[in-house]
Amino acid sequence: MSGAGLSPVARELFDLPVLVLARRLVGKVLVHETEAGIAAGRIVETEAYRGPEDLAAHSARGRRTKRTEAMFGPPGRAYMFLLYGTSWAFNVVSGREDVPHAVLVRALEPLVGLELMASRRKRAATARELTNGPGKLTQALGIDGAAYGVDLARGKLRLCEGKAGPIGRSPRINIDYAGPWVTRPWRFFEKGNRHVSVAPRI
Repeated sequence: MSGAGLSPVARELFDLPVLVLARRLVGKVLVHETEAGIAAGRIVETEAYRGPEDLAAHSARGRRTKRTEAMFGPPGRAYMFLLYGTSWAFNVVSGREDVPHAVLVRALEPLVGLELMASRRKRAATARELTNGPGKLTQALGIDGAAYGVDLARGKLRLCEGKAGPIGRSPRINIDYAGPWVTRPWRFFEKGNRHVSVAPRI
């Protein structure tokens, strides 16, 4: 299987409401081409963030800053942010412009370039920990802040077609600050996939 041979998703996919997109992204393939080679993984876990009303979103209460600007832009762009100041998190902007919604990609199942991912992560190519978290998957695929705002329907960082198994849902993870929004079942994951970051809290 070659990452270069996968079919890019239709641009219309990104026009979907964020909860629909979060579910539909499970099974899609995230591909990144770099000078070091191609690395790709199938998405097995996502979370939806629906600002400005969603207090877990960076765009809560309409917060529009240099950091969050991509969330207000065209759908299908990458929104990148730093987790705990050390690891990058990859998000897909969805829906209409000026409506700050995005989907966090939380985990991948490695498909292409496993040895390259392993060298970046300093883990065995067969390790579950290769891509089972938002910061882990960006490190494995060589994605960083330079991807902020890029068009994911084309180019070296892109989303491609793929298939998913049965999909479950649960509350999102690590958003205890978000009050009543903590319990919203806006996390989607492929049931039984060992690369999902943590067991669902249901």
